[in-house]
Amino acid sequence: MNAVQKAASVSLDKVTFGYGDVTFSFDAMFEPGKITAIMGPSGSGKSTLLNLVAGFETPDAGKVLIDETDVTGSSPAMRPVSMVFQENNLFAHLSVEQNVGLGRSASLRLTPDDRAAVAEALGRAGLAGKEKRLPRELSGGERQRVALARVLVRDRPVLLLDEPFASLGPALRTDMLELVTALHAERGMTVLFVTHQPDDARRIASAMLFLEDGKVAASGPIEKFFARTGPEAFRRYMGAKTPVAQSRHVARKPT
Repeated sequence: MNAVQKAASVSLDKVTFGYGDVTFSFDAMFEPGKITAIMGPSGSGKSTLLNLVAGFETPDAGKVLIDETDVTGSSPAMRPVSMVFQENNLFAHLSVEQNVGLGRSASLRLTPDDRAAVAEALGRAGLAGKEKRLPRELSGGERQRVALARVLVRDRPVLLLDEPFASLGPALRTDMLELVTALHAERGMTVLFVTHQPDDARRIASAMLFLEDGKVAASGPIEKFFARTGPEAFRRYMGAKTPVAQSRHVARKPT
């Protein structure tokens, strides 16, 4: 299986999108080869942003650029993107190896090279020996490993993760984060990772984009967000007081 040859930048250039009375406005650039955490309150537009990059939604205005190429009008299948959802998007009637094989051929007409790539991906994801099992016969963590193995055989330079580990317990979530980190180190993909877990973001991401009210409220290196003087919107989200507010609430010792 060949490694991804080149990471791709991702840009949303003055993109707007609305449904009903809700409007989102995104103007952002994600650097190639980095893991960027995307955080924000529920309803702030995190999944919508990923769907715009993947092509599942079309902007009302603005452009989506991948590797500086305008893909705004391109179908999801034509974009150099793989996506892993919270529900892992596996087909219940297909075996593990067939679900992974869909990453190579929607008709599952696999060449010997395709089959070799599927076997290698399953081994890399720790699923060797479980090729014939159905999704219902797997644990939650194993199902997410199948979804990540499919990412490997697709071999795309951009990976979108939409809270894929939210339903897993702490130990399983840690295992999956370590797998994503290892795959990123190996393949150099550009990763956009939606999460509600600050610790997960801090663990694997080098940058963050924070959304609030359907707009980009702050962006930058991950360390900037967890500093005492981090962005105000993120501090509100975390329930943190400003340093000034903290100093006003220090209890005085009795004299």
